[in-house]
Amino acid sequence: MSPIERKLSELIDEHMRMAAGLRVSASERRAWDRSLPLVAQDLVEAGLGQVEMLIEYRLPLTSKRADVILAGKDRRTGEDAYVVVELKQWSHVEVWDEDPRKVLVSNMSGGPKLHPSLQAKGYSDYMVDFVTALGGRADAVHAVAYLHNASRNDVIDLYDAVQDDRTRLFTQSTRGAFVDYLRDRFAAAPGADAADRLLSSTYKPSKQLLKVAAEEIKNREQFVLLAEQRLAYEMVWHAVEKARRQDFKTVVVITGGPGSGKSVIALSLLGELSRQGYSVLHATGSKSFTQTMRKYVAKGSPRTKELFKYFNSFMDADRNGLDVLICDEAHRIREFSHNRFTPAAKRSGLPQVDELIDAARVPVFLLDEHQVVRPGEMGTLDEIRRHAEAKNLEVVPVSLDEQFRSGGSRKYEEWVLRLLGLQEGGPQPWTGDDHFDVALAESPFELEALLQAKQEGDHSARMTAGYCWSWSDPTKDHTLVPDVVIGDWARPWNVKGDRSVGDAPPSELWATKEGGFGQVGCVYTAQGFEYDWNGVVFGPDLVYRNGRLITDRTQSKDPALRPRSVSDERADELIRNTYKVLLTRGMVGTLLYSVDKETQEFLAGLLGAPEN
Repeated sequence: MSPIERKLSELIDEHMRMAAGLRVSASERRAWDRSLPLVAQDLVEAGLGQVEMLIEYRLPLTSKRADVILAGKDRRTGEDAYVVVELKQWSHVEVWDEDPRKVLVSNMSGGPKLHPSLQAKGYSDYMVDFVTALGGRADAVHAVAYLHNASRNDVIDLYDAVQDDRTRLFTQSTRGAFVDYLRDRFAAAPGADAADRLLSSTYKPSKQLLKVAAEEIKNREQFVLLAEQRLAYEMVWHAVEKARRQDFKTVVVITGGPGSGKSVIALSLLGELSRQGYSVLHATGSKSFTQTMRKYVAKGSPRTKELFKYFNSFMDADRNGLDVLICDEAHRIREFSHNRFTPAAKRSGLPQVDELIDAARVPVFLLDEHQVVRPGEMGTLDEIRRHAEAKNLEVVPVSLDEQFRSGGSRKYEEWVLRLLGLQEGGPQPWTGDDHFDVALAESPFELEALLQAKQEGDHSARMTAGYCWSWSDPTKDHTLVPDVVIGDWARPWNVKGDRSVGDAPPSELWATKEGGFGQVGCVYTAQGFEYDWNGVVFGPDLVYRNGRLITDRTQSKDPALRPRSVSDERADELIRNTYKVLLTRGMVGTLLYSVDKETQEFLAGLLGAPEN
């Protein structure tokens, strides 16, 4: 290997550390040394030495990176042309029987991998959908998987998944075909201008993507607006039309408690704005919520799922680059998008709320102020108004609490707010609601049994608890540890990560996927979701003493509350908000149980239940 080739990997490593804050492993540097010179040599052999190679290209609004983007001129049309190249050093690969979109790689741990051609195709489709310089031209970007260490016969069944004329698969033994492909794709002309246009392009959803999204969303009954939610919807549309007609920017803040229809409004807007051709994205600060939106709302359309982003995706977004940015679960907005690993070059220097406001002509925030449960979260109407008015922007507040609740009970929500001291008046007895049930379980066994009966009776049901027990990683034999221990009763927390453990679904799907009932959900998993029947275990961090409920942060196992920089007053607020979230997930009824005897007796008195 020449010193020049070795220097190349060192330069890439340095750039990745300085520009992206990424620490590159020795194995990845070796992969660059082995793979990148081969692609360069193939270009030279094809007579295309002036075609540009963009290495580790980051896809806009994501953390994903394509190994190489080749940028040049189309041989036939003279227009900008690009090829996404996914490089693999695999030598023997076969399609996984259980899912033809995934492959098994010999001598590689970690389970099935995404088919490399589909990975490259996904990157190319994403670029067409978001990079404005491409103008939505699908033929501008092609995709190649290059398994340069493999013989064609050793990966033969991978070709079955390559069914698109914009997607190809090449190997070591078909290297000559790859060189011919490059000659057919590119003109022997400089590609610097095409590369520059790609790198400097703005980005927003293409009209083709918006059309696909509109078709996916518009006919779903669960997203049909009811009459009382129409006001908030129309207020956003008024702001959008005003922005178009008068070059005027407006910030809309929609507030409402659980079940008030915030997400229904958000998704209805996403579908209709997409249909009308406006550039619009949906964003949240919750991985569980975003992944669920991608799985269920975008089901059947991998492209549609790319409309669902995270709040920290907009650090380097173009000012007013979008028509509308819908910020759902906006109480999860954090002080800043960056963390200690974010390189200086990627930090906007702005608070996260400013980044979100700046990203669109009409930023829309949907929030519940009593669902701020972590230090650093600051999504409130007052905070958003303060930042917007500092930019001389008009703020239009809309309260759903004053007009509508789609499920559950407004009376119960007020009872919860007074119980937790989040609303004046103090705790009061529960006097019943014809449309909502509240009851006290005498033990965790009874709580689980009652919920199990509801689950078997064609209702959805989940158990949750305050974060008062440690949360272990799965055992070596891939089983969950029963961390939530109350006397002789013990159950595991929901799965920590994004992969199932046995029959237990990944964390982001705990509230919605079959198999979630067997675990206890924490606030970070339950927040943003609703189910018919809700069971809540009060831990020792919230107990009844001397006539009121008090918090004890020392009983909390939540790592977010450990730093002393979080004051006792702030910890008290966050613990109360945590239970507010947990107590308001049910749409039909809620069952309660406290591990503390005095608190259990207090709740029994409020609910008219017999004391233990």
